[in-house]
Amino acid sequence: MHKISNSVTKKDHDEKVSGSVKYVGDYPQIGMLHGKLIRSSYAHARILGVQTPELPEGYFLVDHRDIAGENIVHVVQDDSPAYADGEVHYRGEPIAMLVGPNEEETTRYARLTEVTYEVLPAILDVEESETVFFDYHYERGEMEQAFSDADQIFEEVFYTGYQEQVYLETQGMIAEYKEGHVTVRGSLQCPYYVHGAVAKVLGLTPDKVRIVQETTGGGFGGKEAFPSFLAAQTAVAAVKAQGKPVRVVFDRREDMEFTSKRHPSKSTYKVAVKDGKVTAMDIDVIFNAGAFTTLSPVVLQRGIIAAPGVYNVPNVNVRGRAVRTHTVPTGAYRGFGAPQTFFAVERMMDHIAKALDVDTLTFKRAHLVKQGDQTSTSGIYHYPVPLPAMIDDVLDRSGYLKKRKNYEKAGIERDRHGIGLSLWFHGAGFTGSGERDFIKAKVALQKTADGKVEILASNSDIGQGIKTTFAKIVASELSIPYEEIRISNPDTSRVPDSGPTVASRSLMIVGELLRRAAIHLRSEWREGEAQRVEEHFVEPEFMIPFRLDDFHGDAYPTYAWGVAAVEVKVDALTGVNEVVGCWSAFDVGTPIDLNVVVGQMEGGVLQGLGYASMEQMNYDKDGRIRNNSLSDYLIPTAMDVSHLDVQMHIEEYPYGPYGAKGAGELPLVGIPAAYVAAMEQAVSFPFSHIPLTAEETLVALSGQSAREAQKT
Repeated sequence: MHKISNSVTKKDHDEKVSGSVKYVGDYPQIGMLHGKLIRSSYAHARILGVQTPELPEGYFLVDHRDIAGENIVHVVQDDSPAYADGEVHYRGEPIAMLVGPNEEETTRYARLTEVTYEVLPAILDVEESETVFFDYHYERGEMEQAFSDADQIFEEVFYTGYQEQVYLETQGMIAEYKEGHVTVRGSLQCPYYVHGAVAKVLGLTPDKVRIVQETTGGGFGGKEAFPSFLAAQTAVAAVKAQGKPVRVVFDRREDMEFTSKRHPSKSTYKVAVKDGKVTAMDIDVIFNAGAFTTLSPVVLQRGIIAAPGVYNVPNVNVRGRAVRTHTVPTGAYRGFGAPQTFFAVERMMDHIAKALDVDTLTFKRAHLVKQGDQTSTSGIYHYPVPLPAMIDDVLDRSGYLKKRKNYEKAGIERDRHGIGLSLWFHGAGFTGSGERDFIKAKVALQKTADGKVEILASNSDIGQGIKTTFAKIVASELSIPYEEIRISNPDTSRVPDSGPTVASRSLMIVGELLRRAAIHLRSEWREGEAQRVEEHFVEPEFMIPFRLDDFHGDAYPTYAWGVAAVEVKVDALTGVNEVVGCWSAFDVGTPIDLNVVVGQMEGGVLQGLGYASMEQMNYDKDGRIRNNSLSDYLIPTAMDVSHLDVQMHIEEYPYGPYGAKGAGELPLVGIPAAYVAAMEQAVSFPFSHIPLTAEETLVALSGQSAREAQKT
C-alpha cells in the first residue's frame, strides 16, 4: 500500500472532539431574527389568501411578492419556486416565512397564520402520473433477435422506497443583507450551487453574493440541492429585514417531512436466456421525482446506466422515466440512482439462476465484465475489473460457500439462517461530459511569505474527511509537514469553483488538481515571497466522448467496485431478523487515508442495510410523509450489526491522486441486494422490494407454513 495511505489525525479532529466547533445553530442569538416557514396543508391546491395574526413590531411576513429577482430556485432545470405563487404542488411546499426576534413567538405566529385554499386533484401514485419530467433511452445489440432465439424469457418487477438521509445536523441557514451585498452561511455541500441560486432569486450580480459553508453535520446528498432552496428563501427574508441577520434551522420533524429523499423506484426487467447464458435485458425504470424536477435528471441517468449491473450482456434496451407526483420532491442520496437499479439487477440474476437450477454465484461469475469489454453505454472498461479476486476474498472471510450449502438444508426450526452475496460498481465522478462541459473545476494554492500553504477549493468537508486528504496530498508533494497545510471551510469570496461535493468526485478530480498544483508550486517555490498557483481540469484523452441524447460513450472514466456477503438470522415466530455479519471488499484505488476510507465503507454498508431492512417511509392518502420522526423512522445503529468486516482491494487509477478513485457512494450501492438474498434463503420466499420489514417477513413465513401444512 502507498505510504500516503498511512493515517493521520484528521484536520477537524480537535475542534469536533472538544466541542468548540461552531455550527449554524451555535451563532449568538443577540441581534438575530428567526424565520419559520409556512407550508401548504394540501398536496395540490390553489392559494386563495394568507392571513397572519396581528403582529407586534419587529415581526413580518415574507412571500413571493418580496422577491426582487426571479421566483425560481436554480438546480438543473428552473421549475421550482422559492415561495409558492398561486398554487402549491405538494404538502409542505413553502408559501411564506414568518420572521421575528423571538424564536418561540415566531413559531407561534407562523402556526396562527391561516391560508385559504381551493383544493385540486392530486396525483400521488407514479402509475397514475401523466407528467413525465425526463424520458431517457439507450439500446445496444439486436434485441428482437435475442428474444426470438431465447430458450427462456424471465420477467419481474422490483420496487424500492424512500430513504431519508438523517444527517445529525438538520438543515440550517443564516442570511444577512447589507449595502447591496448578501452573505449566506449554511450547512451545505455545494457552495457555488447555493451562490447561483441566491444570485438569481435576489437579482444580484455574482460579485454581490457570498456563500460560506459552516461546519456541516452530515449530508449524504441531502445537503446538495436542498440548501439552495432554504438559502434563497432565507436570503429574501434577509433583504426585507433591513440589515439584520435571519436564521432558519429546521426541527427534526420538519426536516424529515419536507426535505428531499431518495427516489422511490419501479424497475421492470425482461431477460432472455439462451444455452444458460443471459443474452438480452429489456429494462424499464420509473423514478418518483415528486412535485419538481430538482436533481431527477442526473439521478435517473446514473440509475439507468447501472441497470445491467456488472454483467456482460450483448443486447440491452433500457428506458428510464422520472415522473411527477404531488409529493415531496426527491433528490440526491448516497449512490444517486444506482442503488435502486443494482438492487433490481442483482435480484433478477439470482432469481434466474434459481429458476435454471444453477448456483447463483456460479451464474454471476459466468457473466462478469472484464477490462476491455463494452459498458452498458458502448464505452469501454478501460482499467482492470478486480471482481473475481474480490469475490474470492469475501468468500474466504465469510465462509459463504459452506454456509450457503448448510442453510439450504435447514428445516422448520424457529431460527432460520441465510447468507447472500452481491456485486456492483459505482461510476467515479460526474456522468458523461459533466466535468468537462459544466463543472470546469479550478483550484488554487496560496503560499505566504513565511512558507505556509493554504488550499483554496470549494469542496466541503461534511464528515467524510476531505480536509484531511486534501492536506495530505499537498503536504506530500511539497515535502512540508501536514500540520503546516491550511484549509478552511469554503467561502465563495475566497475560493475558486472546484465543483460540488458530490458524485464521489472530490478526491479523484479535485485531489488530483491539488496534487498538480502542488507540483507546480514546488517547481516555482521562492523563499520569502507570497505566491499563488492555479490548476484547471482537463479531461483525460482516453475518454470516448459521451452523448446524452443516445447514452453512447464513456459515462465515467473509471469505476470503483464492491462485493459483499450478508448473513442473517430470522426468528420464524416474530419475523424479526438479526444481521449476523457483513463481509465486504471494496476497490476505490489507493486510499489516501486508510482510516478515513474504512470509516466511509463501514458507514455506507450500515446505511445500505438500513435502506434494505428497516428504513420504512411512505405518505398517506393526503400526500403527507407519515414517518417524520426518529420514533417511527428507524435507522441502524452499532447494535444492529454484530460483525462488520471491511477489506480494501487496490487497483490504481492513473488519473487520480496516487491512484485514488471515488469512494464515498460505493459502499451503500450493492448492500440491499445481498441482504435480501440472505433473507430469501432464510425464509425460502422470493422478495422483490425494499425495505423488507419484519411484518412482511412474517407474512412470507406464514405463507410457507400454510404450504407445508397442505403437503402433509
